[in-house]
Amino acid sequence: MLQTAPPHAKRHHSGLIGDQPAPPAQDIARLKKTKRDQAIHPGWLVAPASLWLIVFLVVPLIGIVVFSFWTPIRGGMTPDFTLINFGNFFRQEGFFDPEHRNFLKLSIFLTTLWTTFRFTITVMAVCLIIGYPIAFFLAMQVKNFKWQLALFLVAMVPFWTSYLIRAVAWLPMLGRRGLFNKMLMNLGIIDKPSSFFLYSEFGYTMALAQLYVVLCIGPIFFSLAKIDKNILEAARDMGASNFQVFREIILPLSLPGVAIGMIFLFVMLMGEFATAVVVYGGKTSTTGTVILNYYATANYPFAAVNAIMLMLAMMIGVFFILRVVDIRKEL
Repeated sequence: MLQTAPPHAKRHHSGLIGDQPAPPAQDIARLKKTKRDQAIHPGWLVAPASLWLIVFLVVPLIGIVVFSFWTPIRGGMTPDFTLINFGNFFRQEGFFDPEHRNFLKLSIFLTTLWTTFRFTITVMAVCLIIGYPIAFFLAMQVKNFKWQLALFLVAMVPFWTSYLIRAVAWLPMLGRRGLFNKMLMNLGIIDKPSSFFLYSEFGYTMALAQLYVVLCIGPIFFSLAKIDKNILEAARDMGASNFQVFREIILPLSLPGVAIGMIFLFVMLMGEFATAVVVYGGKTSTTGTVILNYYATANYPFAAVNAIMLMLAMMIGVFFILRVVDIRKEL
């Protein structure tokens, strides 16, 4: 017959030497309360970042939308609702051209948005052509991680300086007395200095590609570095050529990194304006320079309209990239 221990008996805890008394109830309650007090609600962890985004992103965006419906007046704007700013964007004259100092007819704003998009796509293609081989070399050919990191940091060196300094640095290289012209003249390719490089579409494209190519190299490098090398070796053991391995394995697995890099480039290039002024000499207008010019003339409502159209174009471009490539594999 089983016998139960008296209530006053000490409880035995396995793993301990001898009989240990059970912890008092008040100690257990105090311990639970301490843990509750020390626990941080997950909401507090994201509160600083959320507050930052609300104050410096959401509120300014709301302000841009509101200002776009206000009526522009000489030297500012008045809070009178109007749709004329959007009408001017699509059909009416009113674009202040920084070179000719006059007002152009036509829907020049849509043309300017298309010019911005065209430059963006061109620079994205150049960055991909330059950046993918560099990322491939770092991830596939350099075996030592320390060397990978060192070479990647070398690619990041230009970003350690001011953006404006990097843009201005192209002037002595692309000018009529610059490095490119002197090199071509010494090689006998040209007889006299050419204006093809500076204040031209070529120079503008090359400058933008150099300024932003690292945004393409980084995501592609990390995407390629995640590929299991055993898969590549197995494919080669089964008779696949290097080109087949690249086409069937490496390229598909690196597409998420390519897409992320293209998104970075697309967003940055669509809003670009400083390089157009420094390297292109203001000979072309991008949506960024249009916004800058209207802001400088205190036509804030129309600057807001151009900013909204630019954001819509960015959203459409990013949506298209995400539809083509599933970047969830990279996240």
